Amino acid sequence: MRVILPWLLAAIFLFMAVYFYWQKSEAESRQAIADRQVAKIDEELEQEQAATDSLEEMVLPPDTMEMVPPGGAAFVDELGTLSQSDIQKLQRKGLKSPETDLMNDLNRKQSQLIPEKGTMGGTMTIRDSRILNDRYALAYYEDGHNGGYLLLKYTITNGNISWTVVDSSKL
Repeated sequence: MRVILPWLLAAIFLFMAVYFYWQKSEAESRQAIADRQVAKIDEELEQEQAATDSLEEMVLPPDTMEMVPPGGAAFVDELGTLSQSDIQKLQRKGLKSPETDLMNDLNRKQSQLIPEKGTMGGTMTIRDSRILNDRYALAYYEDGHNGGYLLLKYTITNGNISWTVVDSSKL
């Protein structure tokens, strides 16, 4: 009986080790299946969200806080891109980042340049502007009720920008 007892205990421990290893393998297999299902559900949700986002863009009205210039006021994207030679000329005159410097200065001085006052509580503001070349810029302004265009000439002296209204037209 003494000889059988150690063998019996060894068999029990061996059986338990095999049983727990089998349970561990089974749990890992179930977890792998669950992970694949979660990944599949995540992918379906992402596709559904993308479809919902694209539908919302079509259904929701445009933001009414953003002023949209009338059809004729939208500038063509190619209009107003400085050529490399224009950029170099403006840099020699003292501007580090010519287009950015000009746009920022125009926005700072817009109240002095726009020839009209806002109506019905509105404030005339430049909504879109383009630097045409190393001397001229074009701007669209409005107050939400009335608007117009400005053709501007700018000069640069030692990095200081001064603006002159060449022509303006009301819409």
